[in-house]
Amino acid sequence: MPIFSLVFVDVLGLTVILPLLHLYAAVYGASALEVGLVAAAFPLAQLIGVPMMGALSDRFGRKPLLLISQVTTFLSFIMLGLANSLLLVILSRVIDGLFGANLATAQAAISDITTDENRAQGLGLTGAAFGLGFILGPAIAIGTLEVSGSLATPAFVAAGYSLISIVLTLFAFKETLPPERRGRAIQGVRAPGPLIVLRYLRLPLVGVLLLIMFFQQVIFFGFESLLGLFNLTRLGLLGQGNALIFIYIGLILLITQVRLIGRWTRKYGERRVASLALALLAIGLVLVALTPAQPHPLYVERRAINELSAQLPGSTEAIVGSLAVDLPEDADRGLGGVLWLLVAVVPIGIGSGLIRPSLNSLLTKSVSADEYGGILGASAAMVSLANASAPILGGLVFQRFGAAAPFLLGGLLMGGVLLVSLSALRPLAHRQEVPAES
Repeated sequence: MPIFSLVFVDVLGLTVILPLLHLYAAVYGASALEVGLVAAAFPLAQLIGVPMMGALSDRFGRKPLLLISQVTTFLSFIMLGLANSLLLVILSRVIDGLFGANLATAQAAISDITTDENRAQGLGLTGAAFGLGFILGPAIAIGTLEVSGSLATPAFVAAGYSLISIVLTLFAFKETLPPERRGRAIQGVRAPGPLIVLRYLRLPLVGVLLLIMFFQQVIFFGFESLLGLFNLTRLGLLGQGNALIFIYIGLILLITQVRLIGRWTRKYGERRVASLALALLAIGLVLVALTPAQPHPLYVERRAINELSAQLPGSTEAIVGSLAVDLPEDADRGLGGVLWLLVAVVPIGIGSGLIRPSLNSLLTKSVSADEYGGILGASAAMVSLANASAPILGGLVFQRFGAAAPFLLGGLLMGGVLLVSLSALRPLAHRQEVPAES
């Protein structure tokens, strides 16, 4: 429970800031490319920092590294709130990315105290805390900005949540990696920064799992980045409507990670659950691409144009330029398109709730116990690299081939990842225990 609580509070701080990052940059007259740089600074810095922090936690324990990570996150939010230039905004995100390994270290702590049978469920609970934070954080961001009218206030609120997580770690979190279990790494795996990832990629089965993590995350984060634009072109949904769609997906993900993943991994094993997740994601993405172009009943084209003209570009638009968005006309309004989308995102919500805990559990089972921090740091680095590249790739496909293209292509590619995984992960079938009957 302390791990769940501190992950939840950490994510609250992060998600108060994320929806407003482009505003922090725009205040200082940032160009479109500079807004994109602000968005990419954190995941690119994490690519370097998270593997290093995870490996250090294997050597020095989870609690000291978790505290270092949380203190630097707290300082980065303070810096963001006090920033008076674009350079300080970017620097605050780089500092947080380099040292902010909160989630990866918490996952390593979960792996320390769980068994092979219930590890996926434990990792799923940290994912559930993450999902719950992503539901509540943006609402807090909007509320604090509306009340204060200052971009400094959400940054200081985020710092407050980060301070709470530091107190939780100091007084409620007990070290999960005793000294006698630290630092017995396989020769040649330890290396600074991203070299850790390269070392792990050379290990046959571990490398395959990391690549699956990377490619599924590129596809899924592309979906997250572009769903708002897609909903606008097909359904005429603006900010509030899209927020409700994302909350709906977040609730499905939360239910999956709290109620389903533990039961399913114990019954079927992580390998089968990961394959099921990939299949669900592929099906859901194709269904989203086929969403009928029917604006919702309250849509008014002129009102949408006026509202959009007052908005700043999101991170995807900032990186690839202004995306050509064709707004739907007022004619043929109805609920058909919205209802189709609500059904289509169900397999996506379930699949996204299953995939990362299952893959991370398989990764921890593929290395020795004193490497959990290193391997989960490498996994988080692959996710960060995917998050930095997905908006660019997805935005370019959207711009060149139309709104449905990124989702249709993503569904087909996810199906390809599934086929590769079925073959490449077959050796795991002989390693895993026979699932218990339930």
